[in-house]
Amino acid sequence: MTSTTLRQLNGFDETPAILADSTLILIDYQNTYTQGVMELTDWSPALDAAAELLDKARESGTTVIHVINDGGEGTPYNINAEIGRIHPRVAPTADEKVVVKTVPNAFVGTDLGDLVDAAGNDTVIVAGFMTHMCVTFTTEGAFLRGNKPTVVANACATRPLGKVPADQLHASALATLADLYAVVVPTSAALH
Repeated sequence: MTSTTLRQLNGFDETPAILADSTLILIDYQNTYTQGVMELTDWSPALDAAAELLDKARESGTTVIHVINDGGEGTPYNINAEIGRIHPRVAPTADEKVVVKTVPNAFVGTDLGDLVDAAGNDTVIVAGFMTHMCVTFTTEGAFLRGNKPTVVANACATRPLGKVPADQLHASALATLADLYAVVVPTSAALH
């Protein structure tokens, strides 16, 4: 049985973002999630998908903003140590902005909103680590501030929580986003 989404009930547009007319927000593609205590399930294929998305965005002239979480010294999120740095596969170029955050919603306490506004696009494309946490809350934040988010599912990954396997948590987070906050596409191939 197919259920009606809140997006459908509200008459929101279900057209995926167009790369050239959007701002790409890449969230927490840090080494934190590729090794050690915070290693995510299936991070490697998600990182491959993110690198492909980033390449397409750069070819399209899309504004790209990288977001990283800074947990401070002694944490797996120390951005001043190798563990907290952005993975080299999706490292920013000199002209791409990097936003440092300390909470799951990257719009809170940062200049991300100003950077998105300065890019001049209502539509944002979101991908990153972890699906159920920073991807979800940043996408919700974008939606609540009036942006039109599209999330690229295969460029996101998460970890298991308790008895909930990572693939179920990932699917649940994407279903929550697709219900109201975003158009969710399987891969970057869905972006025009």
